[in-house]
Amino acid sequence: MIPMSNPFKEAMKAGQPQVGFWLMLANAYATEICASCGFDWVLIDGEHSPNDIPMMAANLQAVSGYGPQAVARVPVGDPVLIKQYLDIGAQTILVPMVDTAEQAAAMVRAMRYPPHGIRGVGAGSARASRWSAVPDYLKRANDQVCLLVQAETATAVKNLDAILAVEGVDGVFFGPSDLSASLGHLGNAAHPDVQQVIEDGIRRVRATGKAPGILAVNEPDAHRYLELGALFVAVGIDVNLLTRHARALAQRFGRGGVTA
Repeated sequence: MIPMSNPFKEAMKAGQPQVGFWLMLANAYATEICASCGFDWVLIDGEHSPNDIPMMAANLQAVSGYGPQAVARVPVGDPVLIKQYLDIGAQTILVPMVDTAEQAAAMVRAMRYPPHGIRGVGAGSARASRWSAVPDYLKRANDQVCLLVQAETATAVKNLDAILAVEGVDGVFFGPSDLSASLGHLGNAAHPDVQQVIEDGIRRVRATGKAPGILAVNEPDAHRYLELGALFVAVGIDVNLLTRHARALAQRFGRGGVTA
């Protein structure tokens, strides 16, 4: 089926919470397994996992045809990488470490064709347009893309209102690990100061009509964020689930883990 819209973006605009799953195994077969599990969206990670452009394309293909919408995280807010991600078929992109409104505005421009942006025009020969099978793709692409920026430093929190005022930013994702480090609580995202910043951030994002999101591998935390108004919440990570269950199985047979 040729995509004519962005259901993930539409659901968030309608205020419908989306529950997702984080993919870091950099393996299309594993991605397809997770895509079949019933989540609303899956995040294919290009920042902290070894997903290069060809592997990212394979992962996007693996998700296609199942229920979840794919969100692709670039390793850095580079317009060249964003152009490549869009051309291989990513409609929704998550950009890490966006600290200022100026950075956010640059990412908006990278996501859009002229005159509203600087995206290079090459999708007619790429998966994004289904190799020119999508009618009027160039005219419709700007409305179909969805930009999510990550607020994961004290600077980003300070500039949150200005970032939210940037037209074309569809949502803000709060990165608990980096945010806790920036706030002086490295490795302790559960610290009350960190949680207060996240909770306040979720409310501020929702107040603007945009979508707040977060990763919460602790189930009670995930439910709490949803109750606070978060609209896209990832509730698990493939690497963590595999590691935890494999180690538990080994331990039940009296086998220990890796020693360093």
